[in-house]
Amino acid sequence: MTPKHFVSFRRLRQQPTIVVDSTGTGAALTLAHWRGAATPELLRDDTSAGSVLRALHQPATPGLEAQAVTANHFDVDGFVGVWALLNPALALEHEHLLRLVATLGDFREINWADSLANHALQLVCWLNAEEKTRFYEPFGAPARRQREDEASAEKFGWFLPRFAEVLRNPEAVRAVWEPEYQRVKQGVALMQSPATTLRRYPEVGLVVVRTPAPLPYYALFGATAGADMVLSLYDGQRYEFEYRYTTWIDLESRPTLPRLPLTGLATRLNDQELAPHRWTFDGVTDTGPLLRLDGKTLTKPQRYADPDQRPIHASSIPAERLEAEVVAFFRAGYAGVEPRRYWSWAEIREAGEGK
Repeated sequence: MTPKHFVSFRRLRQQPTIVVDSTGTGAALTLAHWRGAATPELLRDDTSAGSVLRALHQPATPGLEAQAVTANHFDVDGFVGVWALLNPALALEHEHLLRLVATLGDFREINWADSLANHALQLVCWLNAEEKTRFYEPFGAPARRQREDEASAEKFGWFLPRFAEVLRNPEAVRAVWEPEYQRVKQGVALMQSPATTLRRYPEVGLVVVRTPAPLPYYALFGATAGADMVLSLYDGQRYEFEYRYTTWIDLESRPTLPRLPLTGLATRLNDQELAPHRWTFDGVTDTGPLLRLDGKTLTKPQRYADPDQRPIHASSIPAERLEAEVVAFFRAGYAGVEPRRYWSWAEIREAGEGK
């Protein structure tokens, strides 16, 4: 395969360029799971890195001969995809591990029984820690009056030449990844303990997690594979509902239901709420819409951060009643709607009209 190099997103049209985990006019090849992205059908995958790995198995793919590679933002999935194109032999050697890393980074889920799960978590924690320490947190570029597609190029420039060494020997940088790793592992232990219960409503794609306190996403979502919505019920009548990222992208592995606007649910909860806060929600096109008390006071970086790193207010509504309201809302909203792949945003909006 032709050796490749990374270029910043603004240089996309200056030469034939492969676009990873992004979309852009003039791309020689798009390898992205974004909704509506022009990823070749045979290369579609749940993660963008997965599409890259599929492409590496098919070197005759049109456009794969391009030498330049870019992305319009930095995150774990996109980085792994870019790095794999620049290091194809090593990427294929560690394909399963890289797939775990991309899935954990984007969907925040992993099978903890997998023999490489801890290795994947160490790599993701290293990426997260170095990103925050040396640069800025995810979605933090606008607060620094920078464009993400331009500012992220500096992150790629730092991580790309260093990742292979950490991939092979994460112990060499244990001091960097261990704090977040230990926090996640403590959360996993709580999720797997009798203190936590999960109730699944597969007909609407919902998992209800009842656990004592907010947890890191990598722990909280680890057991939610196959679901697209999570209702978290914490002690002290503290609650959060979230549409998972699996319904923002074109998920390849299974059909999904379209996101519904949360206006009616929030209205119903506010009619019953006696606490001094209001139920607010994000729009369906947000990467991970939240429904929570005073959610509109959170910034995008705070909403992306772990639940145990943001305030969650107490509600006056008992947990059993709140769960019943959420389940009833989605059962009614999805009546007559069949799950499928590749919803367009226009179709999603149409499905939510009048809900």
